[in-house]
Amino acid sequence: MKKSRTLIPEVIERRILLIRGQKVLLDGHLAGLYGVSTKVLVQAVKRNIARFPSDFMFQLSREEVETLARSRSQSVTLKRGKNIKYRPYAFTEHGAIMAATVLNSPRAVQMSVFVVRAFVRMREAMIAHRDVAEKLRELERRVGKHDEHIQAIIDVIRQLMAPPNPPKRRIGFGVEEPKVKYRIAR
Repeated sequence: MKKSRTLIPEVIERRILLIRGQKVLLDGHLAGLYGVSTKVLVQAVKRNIARFPSDFMFQLSREEVETLARSRSQSVTLKRGKNIKYRPYAFTEHGAIMAATVLNSPRAVQMSVFVVRAFVRMREAMIAHRDVAEKLRELERRVGKHDEHIQAIIDVIRQLMAPPNPPKRRIGFGVEEPKVKYRIAR
């Protein structure tokens, strides 16, 4: 029993989609998790529509449904009508919890805990991802300037390491000043 409880949030996470900039579960997936048919879930929601404002639940547009249908694998697509008869509803984290309260079945209440955990894990992962990305950007800014400085230091070290150029010998005759071998005393 312990093993299945740890796997449930991972299964739910895979079903969470990003639609209209919100993480949502579709009505079919949510109904499956709560152990009811999609029809029963939608009926319960419609009977209690006042509990589901637009930030808890929304119905997908035709374009969103078509995009979603194109993104499915071939083995999951509908065969009979080759289209979706009813536009699905998308439930946000709060909407999924509210759906469990309107269904009021023991399984729905139990599964709502796992739904919350899955949304929380996704939120934590996104925050961690955002933090790492910000740290990388900051590191790039700092290292970008350091590269130029390091290259300048390396150039100076190479110049210091290079042997000095030997003095060039002059070609031709040169007039040397005679060396004075004696001194005049004062």
